Amino acid sequence: MNRNDNNRPSLILALIPIVLTLGVLGIQLFYYGDFTPHVPLAIGLAITALIGWFQGYRWKDIEEGSLHVVSIGLQSIGILIVVGMIIGTWIASGTVPLMIYGGLKLLSPELFLAVAMLMCAVVSVSLGTSWGTVGTVGLALMGIGAGFDVPMYWTAGAVVSGAFFGDKISPLSDTTNLAPAVTGVNLFDHIRNMLPTTVPAMLIALVIYLLAGFHLIGGQDVDASKIDQITNGIAQNFELSWVLLLPAVLVIGLALKKMPALPSLFAGAVTGGILAMVYQGASLHEVFSFMQSGYSIDTGIKAIDSLLNRGGIQSMAWVITLVMIALALGGALERTRCLEVIVEAVLKRTRSFGSMQASAIGTSVATNLVAGDPYLSIALPGRMYAPAYRGKGYSTLNLSRAVEEGGTLISPLVPWNAGGAIVIASLGLTVGEGNFENLLYIPLAFACWLSPLIGIAYAYLGWFSPRASAQERASWQELGEAVQVVEPAEPGFRTVAAAD
Repeated sequence: MNRNDNNRPSLILALIPIVLTLGVLGIQLFYYGDFTPHVPLAIGLAITALIGWFQGYRWKDIEEGSLHVVSIGLQSIGILIVVGMIIGTWIASGTVPLMIYGGLKLLSPELFLAVAMLMCAVVSVSLGTSWGTVGTVGLALMGIGAGFDVPMYWTAGAVVSGAFFGDKISPLSDTTNLAPAVTGVNLFDHIRNMLPTTVPAMLIALVIYLLAGFHLIGGQDVDASKIDQITNGIAQNFELSWVLLLPAVLVIGLALKKMPALPSLFAGAVTGGILAMVYQGASLHEVFSFMQSGYSIDTGIKAIDSLLNRGGIQSMAWVITLVMIALALGGALERTRCLEVIVEAVLKRTRSFGSMQASAIGTSVATNLVAGDPYLSIALPGRMYAPAYRGKGYSTLNLSRAVEEGGTLISPLVPWNAGGAIVIASLGLTVGEGNFENLLYIPLAFACWLSPLIGIAYAYLGWFSPRASAQERASWQELGEAVQVVEPAEPGFRTVAAAD
């Protein structure tokens, strides 16, 4: 297909599929109270295809664009499948029950939320996967929180804050590698440049969780009988041993050895299955069943059964189908140049560095909302905004931080996004049919939305906003992007523009 201006939609035409898709989503979610965004996103894909046809694209073009982005997301779909297997075998082996048991015995209820965030942060940095952290340690923490009578959405907020912290600064994370790759900066320079926003956001979140812990639990009588009921029920139904932590130790060890995420997580699932047979007396066929359909138990204790009856590949089917439809929609929007037109319209209205940084973050957030894909929300603005940063003489390290903050960190806060869907499915957050209380985890995941706000504030204040170094400019020239200094458009605003 020849990409020329004849195939380029106007701004109004580019906005139509996005506005209509969000409108249909709103009707489904809030008018009908039905939390199944699959069909509205599929309708959005059809609307985008019609807009593309009107602009002269053929179905083959739309199909190729959709399948291209879906293929990019296949690794994330693979991780979802393996996480489902891990949840099933780690519960069956006693690994997750042991974590819940130990947490209820050892943790202070008042400190629980703060410890939950820190624990998920450490594990996520080690594994380099927020999804794997949410589905394993996060699930165990939900059980501990239930024992302490902490509302599910508070526990989920702390888990999400800590888990997605690792996906932002771990060198093992796919999104942390994607952001510097699309913006042309060094991985470890990118990680260092994110610390000025990440550290304050985490510290503020930590203080809030400490205060919330003492406010929610401190001064109140914790129901010791409920805790005893859960711990006794676990001890009666599972053979407990510290050896059961081996799957978690193995996965973290493989991650530290820089093994790829998928084989590392699969090794954890297999190890969990072996321990289920050795320690809990499960048969090989039952282990296969746990991996496929999830674990099932009837202890007679509702608090335990509601926590442990989950997992398996089938439990991820809802999330996987949602991810695939969202990826296809994102690919269609990109191929028909709708996203490109909107981004360029935004860029034309940016005058200062602060507005440009805010626009880059906002574009990543908007892509998360519309396309439902954290990878596209990083890759698209990363490609589109890079020339503008170079033209203004600012290091694209600013851009790589912007797309991580608007892409990686906002992903779990969008329920129909891949990140939000995995959080809801893995943590057992019942949503829909008029029950949206558990979506309160979104504002309570403080670290996720504080970091982009801090980044925008820095940009307007001129703090932690590095200019392009001589070495970086030399690398631009090696790429054929010669630069020349041009007069500033506003006082004190010196820019660099690409030379023809």
